[in-house]
Amino acid sequence: MPLTGVFFIPSNPNASTALATITERLSSAFAEEPALLGRWALEHKLMRDTPSCLPLSASQRQAAPKFMQFLSLSHYPTHGFIYASQPLESGNVPGGAGATITTTPSSSQSSQTTTATAPMIMTTIPHQSTASLYQHFVYACQPFWAPRHIVTVQGGMVYEIGDFRVRVGDVRQTQPAVRVRGTVVEIEWRGPSLVSTLSAMYQARKQRTGRASGLSSWHEGEGEENDDLGHGIASTDGVEEADIDTEYGATASLIREFWAKLGVEGAREAILVPDIGKEAKRRLHEMKPEDKQAPGRTWKDDEGAQQADEDPDSDAGVDVARQYMEIFRFNR
Repeated sequence: MPLTGVFFIPSNPNASTALATITERLSSAFAEEPALLGRWALEHKLMRDTPSCLPLSASQRQAAPKFMQFLSLSHYPTHGFIYASQPLESGNVPGGAGATITTTPSSSQSSQTTTATAPMIMTTIPHQSTASLYQHFVYACQPFWAPRHIVTVQGGMVYEIGDFRVRVGDVRQTQPAVRVRGTVVEIEWRGPSLVSTLSAMYQARKQRTGRASGLSSWHEGEGEENDDLGHGIASTDGVEEADIDTEYGATASLIREFWAKLGVEGAREAILVPDIGKEAKRRLHEMKPEDKQAPGRTWKDDEGAQQADEDPDSDAGVDVARQYMEIFRFNR
């Protein structure tokens, strides 16, 4: 599970985007020449709840807008991502995950926090089902959900510079009107990482034990196969959630330093977004011996959705998907 940051540079419909500038500065700002690895693409679809036709009474407050977002990423081809607002309990004031986001202009270190939506929940589904599920909501749920816009990146470029992998591409809106929205840059840290180590350990145990014996029956022989993974940890016994939070914070600083070297003004940033690292923490608890489940139990996530056996890693990419979706909500 790589650690990433996403930056979006908006552009006016009739103006050129920042793509050429970023591509040129990737070559000029670093001593190491960037290696072009290939192409990438994405598609993002946004829906918003429709307002009630009944007028609000004097005692009612305007409800926070609710969104449903569909995202496909070419570098995670096995599944699509769905990010949806959770219904708020009566009397509950939005203040949890998803209640605020932070946007940081690259020209300064100050940040501007803006109110966004009700808390959001992330799930993944098989990639081939993403389009049909979106169409279901468009045609069968019109009274409740209204399509807002669809944006794509086609033929984006992937570069590698040292311990970073950079994906850059122009974002084009295809619905409701065709227009250029700007340029998006995904910066992925590929150096040593505790989170990536935990993910590799998790997958190794999953492959060895098999689902029939439970995903957490893994502790025998753990030291031998993990000595060369990432940080070189051989056990999760001393790892806590605070260590994961610290890792995300330190990596965010590295990504921001990398971005600052490009000197591009006016970017919106999405790095430490709400619920970032949620799946990594869940996996940590899943692998701890004291938290392991009884053999024969099928593991379920905290929303109760059973993970698909045919998907080798249904959580892959959820952090970067959250970052893209915060950017592509476009304050709608």
